[in-house]
Amino acid sequence: MRDVKTSYSQGEPVGDTATGKPPENRPNGRRRWGGRLLALGAFLLLGGGLAFGATRYYTQHREVMATAEQRRNFIPNVRVATVRPSNRITLVTLPATTLAFSAANLFARASGYIDKRNVDIGDRVKDGQLLVQIRAPELDHQISQNDATLVQLQETLIQAQANLELAKVTWDRDRPLVGQGWVTQQQGTIDVQTVKAREAAVRLAEANVKAQGALLKVLNQQKAYQSVVAPFDGVITARNIDVGSLVQADAASGTFMFTIMQSDMIRTQVYVPQDQAFDVAPGVDAVVRVPELSGRTFPGKVTRIADALDPGTRTLLTEIDVPNPDGALKPGTYCTVELHVPHDTPSVLVPAEAIIFNRDGLQVAVVEGGDAHIRKVSVARDLGTQVEVRDGVKEGDVVVLNPQVDLVEGSKVKAQPQTAEARK
Repeated sequence: MRDVKTSYSQGEPVGDTATGKPPENRPNGRRRWGGRLLALGAFLLLGGGLAFGATRYYTQHREVMATAEQRRNFIPNVRVATVRPSNRITLVTLPATTLAFSAANLFARASGYIDKRNVDIGDRVKDGQLLVQIRAPELDHQISQNDATLVQLQETLIQAQANLELAKVTWDRDRPLVGQGWVTQQQGTIDVQTVKAREAAVRLAEANVKAQGALLKVLNQQKAYQSVVAPFDGVITARNIDVGSLVQADAASGTFMFTIMQSDMIRTQVYVPQDQAFDVAPGVDAVVRVPELSGRTFPGKVTRIADALDPGTRTLLTEIDVPNPDGALKPGTYCTVELHVPHDTPSVLVPAEAIIFNRDGLQVAVVEGGDAHIRKVSVARDLGTQVEVRDGVKEGDVVVLNPQVDLVEGSKVKAQPQTAEARK
């Protein structure tokens, strides 16, 4: 039998000796197998993606559940502090100003020229010491003239009294004669009226003597005003006149001469805020300090209070008397006053960072047996880093510092050991 050979016409196969099928059927079979393999790969890829997604979802779900469980069982660590009793004596430091215990501006009460000036600025003087002598010659002349007028009036009074005695004697003699008819009734009437006239003349003379005496007292008082003396022990802080200066005596515009201040006792004025004012009373101890006099303190006591708060500043004017025997404190000096204010109302001190402020008011979180309990408190005074609380907590309670926002009643907490500073 003759072998069948594959013949090529123009480079293409013309037959297949094994199958006898035409050559164009082989590419179609290959395409079918390729599509199947592609579908299988896509199915495997989709299955792997679904398996991966399911595994990842399950893993995340387990993590979320574990986190929620951990959160439910988590006990946060919190910083705490112990509530301490407040001191019965509160130290309050406030700015103040020193004043002289007594101060007086001396004006001229007599007109004239300065004849002598015995003191100057800074001189210490004693009560009654002569400061200035004023000379007014015309006043001396007025006093001499009125002294002479007083003598004349006194002699006129003596004359009037003598005339009154004569009139009384004449009437005493004529009275029985008038009754017996030896003297006319008209003469008796004349005698009576003469006595009354003499009595009026005496009263007038006495009034003139009294008026002249009062005028002399005024002139002599003006003479006394020519000697200007110190009204109390003190120091001269201002001088406005010198020898030869003309001074005028006038109630409204008299010449200003000196300012004298009493500095052996210093009056210190301080304005106490309202939160401390109700416990301030006379007798409260105080300590005055001046920045320029470092290391030295001046003890004193509250002596006077205004007993009414200034509505503009809500402060109470308080005065403290400070002994100043050596004159170290100067009037008009800026200083600080430390008041030792006692408190009768019991209270405790709570750190300011333990206060919770929300719509329910002021609260603190107290730790008891590992649980946090929210308690409402009433603040008496804000002391900066601490607040003074009247109620809600007691001495020895442990409060949470900087509590978390989600801290609620009954939350489990773990208190960190307190530091030495927190226990103080």
